[in-house]
Amino acid sequence: MPDPAPPRIDLPSPSLVVLVGASSSGKSTFAARHFRPDEVLGSDAMRAWLSGDETDQSVTGEAFGSLHRAASARLTQGRLTVIDATSVRPRDRLALVQLARAHDLPAVAVVFDLPRSVLEARHAARPDRPFGSDVILRQLSDLRRTQGGLTQEGFRHVWTLRSEAEVNAAQVTPVPLRVDRRDLSGPFDVIGDVHGCLSELRALLLRLGYCLDGGQVSPPSGRTAVFLGDLVDRGPDSAGVLRLVMGMVSAGTALCLPGNHEEKVARALDGKAVKLVHGLDATLAQIEAGGSAFRREVRAFIGSLPSHLVLDGGRLVVAHAGLPEPYHGRTSGRVRSFALFGDVDGTRDELGFPVRRDWAAGYAGAALVVYGHTPHTAPRWVGNTVNIDTGCAFGGALTALRYPERETLSLPAQAVYAVLARPLPPP
Repeated sequence: MPDPAPPRIDLPSPSLVVLVGASSSGKSTFAARHFRPDEVLGSDAMRAWLSGDETDQSVTGEAFGSLHRAASARLTQGRLTVIDATSVRPRDRLALVQLARAHDLPAVAVVFDLPRSVLEARHAARPDRPFGSDVILRQLSDLRRTQGGLTQEGFRHVWTLRSEAEVNAAQVTPVPLRVDRRDLSGPFDVIGDVHGCLSELRALLLRLGYCLDGGQVSPPSGRTAVFLGDLVDRGPDSAGVLRLVMGMVSAGTALCLPGNHEEKVARALDGKAVKLVHGLDATLAQIEAGGSAFRREVRAFIGSLPSHLVLDGGRLVVAHAGLPEPYHGRTSGRVRSFALFGDVDGTRDELGFPVRRDWAAGYAGAALVVYGHTPHTAPRWVGNTVNIDTGCAFGGALTALRYPERETLSLPAQAVYAVLARPLPPP
């Protein structure tokens, strides 16, 4: 019988990694084997730093305060941070999950659930531990009583190692967050809100030099299309746009982000209550007409889309509604909400539209941010940002930004498919 495969830990990076386990479970040895010394913050090391004795419990409160402050400083810089402490109680883990959430980065846990006999034997062999084995048994009891709730506590991923062999064989591989595609340098053709305007999209792709053969699309000179979301609603053929874009993404010739309209489609497909307005009813009817397989494909596709993308070594950021610099490369509900809906506070204007603050007016980041969501009569450049939603479904135009050339190309809509309550604003 072949040996079992070693446990594989694909560690999102950056993230806050919490090593969870009773004393003598091997957390520090594991940390030294898989992480750089500067990446690991340990409670014992903090006690030693404060008092000269890593077992001095009188400085435990101050030690954890220093540990949390150091972790916060690293997470602010977007650096992988590993916490080496027992963390066997939910109240101890809560502060760490909150710390990761405050920095819009995932918290993940590696659990060391080793047999009691192993822990007792290791403890007996360590004369530097001035406490009895009853402390370890209590820690082990706390761990096993609460470890089933780690995901509910807010940990994005949980890996559990249950033997010495698993701990020794575990393979740890840092994996960039889904939003981090700095490795992709382009060139890119970033395309604004399509809103079901299939004919205009096909015409724009042709003008950009793409070859279209039915549903097959071939890019020019290795270029990649990037869709900013809001593929659906308002226009005449949302299902056709979805088929075209999903095919390009599957073929590796395009990247795609979700817009707020895709988010609403996903909620509807999940059976949640949504208002069938702004063309959503037609979109859902077209998806249902495509059959159950197409319905599943659309739902899986929307669920696979990252909130935003950081591209070209961090020089380009794309997000449906834009994104301020502190959120670039981060992943949380707060970041996703901003990327989908913009800078909103829940209030509405006299016509019932969400009030959106102009986040771009104060943007001073080094990355070019390309976005859509709020239509204008022409591309709107503000500092190092550009909004390329030019209201195709409202009789405006469909616009693409060529990157790194920073050139825009707009093709006029072939018809007015939807009517706004107010005219499109100028850029």
